[in-house]
Amino acid sequence: MTKLSKVEKQLLRDSDVELTNEVIAKALGDANLAYLKLIDELKRHDIKVEWRYYTDGKAWLSKGIYRSTGVRGGKKEITVFWLSIWEGFFRVTVYVPEKYREAVLALPLEMQVKQSIAEAKLMGKLKFFYATFDVTSDSQFDSILLLSDFKKRVK
Repeated sequence: MTKLSKVEKQLLRDSDVELTNEVIAKALGDANLAYLKLIDELKRHDIKVEWRYYTDGKAWLSKGIYRSTGVRGGKKEITVFWLSIWEGFFRVTVYVPEKYREAVLALPLEMQVKQSIAEAKLMGKLKFFYATFDVTSDSQFDSILLLSDFKKRVK
């Protein structure tokens, strides 16, 4: 007898469906409370969540955006993370340039997160690694916010 593993299914893949808080809530189910708490917490970190339908991935995705003004008055925008909706959870992925891996590993992150980062493969020619969080509750918020704040400070 073989064990069947649950297949992860990405939701919100229809470009014709207008994305609203109600649509997100229905898609997330029980994880919606955690999503709302994270959105509220991100406001305190000056990170705005912006949704858009991406035709290349055929899904609605959100960028966590941090906007700041430079010393000379120039506007600066950083994508801190990407967020997608899956059946029963939402996924937050933070991409960090490889040159900052040691600095990220020095952050006070949970050991499981550090191990995942240490083992993360590089993505393509751009030399980024990533940390991914499948979120159903607020238990991972500390790590997500710590990495997000770090990402706001680096390019």
